[in-house]
Amino acid sequence: MNQFYSLKKSRDFQSVYRTGISLANRYLVVYVKKRNDDGENRVGISVSKKVGNSVVRHRIKRLIRESCRLNGGQVPGGHDLVVIAREKSRGKSYQEIERALLSLFKNHHLIT
Repeated sequence: MNQFYSLKKSRDFQSVYRTGISLANRYLVVYVKKRNDDGENRVGISVSKKVGNSVVRHRIKRLIRESCRLNGGQVPGGHDLVVIAREKSRGKSYQEIERALLSLFKNHHLIT
């Protein structure tokens, strides 16, 4: 993920949900789907209204996006990722969100 691309269309999200593999920890859920081409990785971020108001949801999205941007170079190309924030992620620091995301990447064997 040298350059950051995002999933935007509902059908792309649904494809990852249906055929991807999911793992979770207390703050995040990550779905991963391997694509046929070896191009760039695409990341979609989903934060439910259960997490909080729009200010809280957008802050969590920014933290996840920044963590993907800084650590995405370690992930080999050709994956679609959907990151879902859980309610417990509300009010957490950048370091906690980053640690949770990297832990899930390691569990998916995307990074070593």
